[in-house]
Amino acid sequence: MELKDVKISRKKPIFPVSENLHKYLRTYQRDARLPIKYEDLKAFTESFPIMDKDGKDTLWESPIYAQGQIEELHNGLKIIYAKLKASGNLRIVEHKYIDRIDYCTFGNTHPFRIRIVNRLNDVYDYFYVKKADSSRIYGLELEEILSPNQVNYLVDEDTMIEEHIVGLPGDVFNKGKIHQDDFNPTRIAKEFVKFNERCLVTLLGDMRSYNFVVQITPDFDDIQFRIRAIDFDQQFYEGNIKVYMPQFFKENFQLVKLCMEHLTEKTVQQYKQEELSSIVHRVRSERHRLTDLRDVSRKEELTTDENIQKLKRSMAEYYKDPAYKECENMTDIIELNLKNIIRQVKL
Repeated sequence: MELKDVKISRKKPIFPVSENLHKYLRTYQRDARLPIKYEDLKAFTESFPIMDKDGKDTLWESPIYAQGQIEELHNGLKIIYAKLKASGNLRIVEHKYIDRIDYCTFGNTHPFRIRIVNRLNDVYDYFYVKKADSSRIYGLELEEILSPNQVNYLVDEDTMIEEHIVGLPGDVFNKGKIHQDDFNPTRIAKEFVKFNERCLVTLLGDMRSYNFVVQITPDFDDIQFRIRAIDFDQQFYEGNIKVYMPQFFKENFQLVKLCMEHLTEKTVQQYKQEELSSIVHRVRSERHRLTDLRDVSRKEELTTDENIQKLKRSMAEYYKDPAYKECENMTDIIELNLKNIIRQVKL
């Protein structure tokens, strides 16, 4: 693996959710009528920064709401949590309360992070309220369909609700955990190869270490690892192919180094093939949903023509396949990726 840092667009626009995409979301039960919208949470009077244990700014703020707003917001957020977790069954929030509302000033969607606590045992959970972005929705759908991970989210007009994805933040893992004595470095490297391959196939960009988490699961004879994306803002927007390859970000150097030290070219190819075979199984089992998603996304404008032209030339060169040059949009590129994988796995 080669490591070269990649620069990406910082000002990717938020693409509104079209009526066709709303219809898709209704078909697959991703839509909901929510009592609280994103703009309701934006109506705070002031805020103060949240600092970490070392006194550094986390880029999250704690909003301050007028006294009359708080009860309405908290009640609405508990209803939203019930819709997200239990199809609206309010019994699951009978003993829960909203402990905190945090607001992020970093990134495209400026999310709110909600902490909800069970007063019977102090067990807490998080969920997020964001401004709906079509790019992000397509990324979440492709993650649900083509990755080994399940995602849970809801959309109401211009508001998105997302479940918290549990795991150790990638940047924290890379700095302090990656070389623990009881961690098998080959298993970590193997997972990074698979993650890198999956991102390229689905055109999920900007997977720097702080945009994914590492899930660590003790097994009966070893420890297993899973890398999961948590940020889907850069779904098939950029024209630079390296944006869709986590190996090229300097923030992932420690993972790339593990691959170079513990894997051979033969094992890298083996792990890539394993991931591609898994994707083929998912395509076959979810082909109708994938077709519906393709038909909707083809009608949308989710990037610039310049980015499409640049990426399809790069893909044609990378895969040595001139068919990429005939693609008209990002959806066509992903579809060709999947067709080529299916052909490859059959060989």
